[in-house]
Amino acid sequence: MVMVITKVINKKWILFVLCISIIISLRIPMNRHNSSFDFPIPFDEPQDDYLPSLYLEDTSVSEIGLEYDFYRQSCPQAESIVRSYMARIFSDQNDVSAGLLRLFFHDCFIEGCDASVLLDDSNGNQNHAIERQAIPNRSLRGFDKIDMIKEELEKACPGIVSCSDILALATRDGIVLAGGPFYPVFTGRRDSLQSFFREAAAQIPRPSDNISQILNLFSLRGFDERDTVSLLGGHNIGKIGCQFIQDRIHNFSGTGLPDPSLASDFRNEIINTCENDKNSSTDGSLFSMRSRRADAFSQGLSSSMSLGAGLDSHYFQGLLKGRGLLFSDQQLMADDRTASLVRAYASDDGSTFRFDFSRAMVKMSNLGVLTDSQGEVRTFCSLPVHNS
Repeated sequence: MVMVITKVINKKWILFVLCISIIISLRIPMNRHNSSFDFPIPFDEPQDDYLPSLYLEDTSVSEIGLEYDFYRQSCPQAESIVRSYMARIFSDQNDVSAGLLRLFFHDCFIEGCDASVLLDDSNGNQNHAIERQAIPNRSLRGFDKIDMIKEELEKACPGIVSCSDILALATRDGIVLAGGPFYPVFTGRRDSLQSFFREAAAQIPRPSDNISQILNLFSLRGFDERDTVSLLGGHNIGKIGCQFIQDRIHNFSGTGLPDPSLASDFRNEIINTCENDKNSSTDGSLFSMRSRRADAFSQGLSSSMSLGAGLDSHYFQGLLKGRGLLFSDQQLMADDRTASLVRAYASDDGSTFRFDFSRAMVKMSNLGVLTDSQGEVRTFCSLPVHNS
């Protein structure tokens, strides 16, 4: 009887933490250039009469083995170390947030949030392809940032904090630094023993995917239309190489004509920018963030486009005007179910989107995690323990 009551209290506490964290986050001013920040402490004593109505996932974090502040005894400074390093990195390189968000997405989308994308398990075998070599992953950025944070945590608490937890925490902290919402990250993940090249090559969404393909890939991982549209709202930040929209502007689906869903003025803007600078980076995945500015050399598309303030509604407002950079972005307007969500997210200052994005990120963070005796805690994020 006592155990049952304890479980109920724990679940109520987790619900309270999540609700309060997200609601507080919506009030955080969006300041993209703030290089230091203090997160709200969203876990005072829970009040049973204060549980705002909020859709939560059907699998609780306690059931999958995660906890809020998992390292409170084994490495109490873990989260503050991640937070301080991210603030330092962001002050020098403010596009790190988009890079880590994409890296985290690619990791979680393939066999769960287990840091498999960071791993080189080839053991020197050139015939063994690793996950980060799959075409959609070849331009992923941020590996070195995770390694830096891991090195510092190994000094403080050797062999305690997993690479998968570091990636989850650093991504959330980067989102906050970029003006996005705070959301709770439950920890206790362990690291995968193997990477998944074939799965990554086949299952990462791509810029050319249509709405049916997008919804199917997300649905296979438990995401509904609302989750999908809000997660793709991560394209509010980041940059994309010109070569990935060349077909849209010149030879859509082999027709020799531009994509009819692309606004003509936006097409001309893209052509002018990309032809002025032929240098662009390679990128094979959907989650290369939607650009709001910058030039082709730095993967952006237009120095005249507004930089914006962070994760707000401008991405969705652009879709309403036919100004989605990627075909897959603009495809959100091709289905009534997703188009209605785009309109809803575009209709205010970003509060609705930020609320749903927070919830979807919590959900994604818990995908396929390894806990307890599963997996391992790597000493170096790119190497399995037996090679460390």
